[in-house]
Amino acid sequence: MAVQLEKTLKRELSLNGQRYVLAISPGGLKLTMKGRRKGLELAWNDLVTGEAALATALNASLGQLNEPANPNPSKTSVAAAARPSKA
Repeated sequence: MAVQLEKTLKRELSLNGQRYVLAISPGGLKLTMKGRRKGLELAWNDLVTGEAALATALNASLGQLNEPANPNPSKTSVAAAARPSKA
């Protein structure tokens, strides 16, 4: 017989030499690096309905778009990118 999940359950794990904390709550899962607050969250409903796979693919594609092509952009290129283009 399974026990009802009523409170958050936290467990520490090690992946590729990094330490993480997995929090399992009635709302879903949260995986964070040890000592950090922000992490990856997954709601139970998203997991059951299949929205988790869609969200993962979307976040992966957005992450690729948000990575800067040049890690040290000059001030002029940032200013030029901020100006609206004339169409």
